[in-house]
Amino acid sequence: MTTTTGGATPPGTAPARPRTIITADPELDDLNSMIRLLLYSNELEIEGLIYASSRFHWRGDGAGTTFFLPDREYDDPQTSWRWAQGERFIDDAVDAYADVYPNLVVHDPRYPSAERLRSVIREGNVDFEGDISHESPGSRLIGEALLDDRPGPLFLQLWAGPSTVARALLSIEERFRGSDQWESVRDEVSAKAVISKFASQDATYDEYIAQVWPGIRVIEVATVAWGYMARMTLGPDDQRLLAADWMRENVIGVGPLGALYRVWGDGRQMVPGDMTDYFHLSGHSADELRAQGYQVWMPPQPAGEWISEGDTTNMLNLLVPGLRAHEHPSYGGWGGRYERTADGADTWGLTDAAFDPSADWSTGGPGGDEGSVVRWFADAQGDFAARLRWTVSSRFEDANHHPLLAIAQGTDLAVPAGAEVPLSAVVDDPDGDPVRVRWWIYREAGTCEADAALAAVDGPETSVLMPADANPGETIHVIAEASDQAVGHPLKAYQRVILTVTAA
Repeated sequence: MTTTTGGATPPGTAPARPRTIITADPELDDLNSMIRLLLYSNELEIEGLIYASSRFHWRGDGAGTTFFLPDREYDDPQTSWRWAQGERFIDDAVDAYADVYPNLVVHDPRYPSAERLRSVIREGNVDFEGDISHESPGSRLIGEALLDDRPGPLFLQLWAGPSTVARALLSIEERFRGSDQWESVRDEVSAKAVISKFASQDATYDEYIAQVWPGIRVIEVATVAWGYMARMTLGPDDQRLLAADWMRENVIGVGPLGALYRVWGDGRQMVPGDMTDYFHLSGHSADELRAQGYQVWMPPQPAGEWISEGDTTNMLNLLVPGLRAHEHPSYGGWGGRYERTADGADTWGLTDAAFDPSADWSTGGPGGDEGSVVRWFADAQGDFAARLRWTVSSRFEDANHHPLLAIAQGTDLAVPAGAEVPLSAVVDDPDGDPVRVRWWIYREAGTCEADAALAAVDGPETSVLMPADANPGETIHVIAEASDQAVGHPLKAYQRVILTVTAA
């Protein structure tokens, strides 16, 4: 087994494509996030797509066993909870991906085949909320990946509850605890695993993972900006990206994957008769929905509008290699920037979040500005729309593609305080479009409190004037952003240059 420190690869040595396993429950926002994930499967090594349970969705054991839900709307025992018979939303998404795969590989041959993706679909611990009493095919896949000889990090995305990952870790503990290998195995697994989670959707993180595996890096990615309450946090310019006309033109009207994407009033319900799911309806007020028996927990929206991709912040910082956000939670990227929390030895939370999963969302709920996430929302949505166009374009020249961007001097530079550091962007565009280069300093991502200055913010050449009072070891992060000038779906490429101050 190869070990990396603290679940993070040293700067400059991160693999080109992050290795990841996804666990998801059959929430409509998980389906929408899954569609986005598949469009970025060329940027990732997807090692597992696992059906998982949560406090919101579990299947039951098929034997008529009842499970009591004292804190739910229903106070009678349930044999299953909001889980459709024959649920296959991951398989459905991969089936739609198979339909468009011949077009996708025209635009990037790194896209995995549908057969490859199907080969890593597994059922996790789905019988009951938080049940880790037995292994599952999904938990075994996770355990095998954590113990293999491939170097980390291995990003474990919890779109659902932690129980399947908890069971994988419990199986490792049961196998090695009491042996002379236990301490080293626990250290190596803890160094390899990076868990991201949208809140703890069952109790197994708090009651097991945090207690037995405190060395695992855990990133809490719960945000408003990509969830059901996105309208509370996004600015006026970004609200249009939730509107029915934008969704129709750029998402649901674009090929099989787009057609599978869920929007308000589309007539599809997660589970027939689910009185917490009214998203398939339109034209009703909250009071009218309550009169029909629905538990209304967020304001209804017009037909065709965005619903949610709440779990997408699990993946966003893995998707843009040039931004290097997957190298460390504090770097920041499409999924936001994170800071240490007091919850554990290596736990991280959004720097500017005010998410409270216990709040009353029926009246709007809390929001925080979530600036480190919101600043990238339009870029992420525009990129998503362009990739959906790839799914319906059988010729390379019929769609737009990312400009190619590199930094001539490299992306990890050691420089003395007070120095002027030249930076040169090397730019090309596969479609022959003009490309604009913009430079900016991501001040919050660096550790240097003194301000650096850019000689130019536009154009392929700039230089950074390092502050004279910067201390050795401090860092300054410079972002180069290349935007093509294509008509329709313009795209961006990024490079992050990390300047580390040396001793004089």
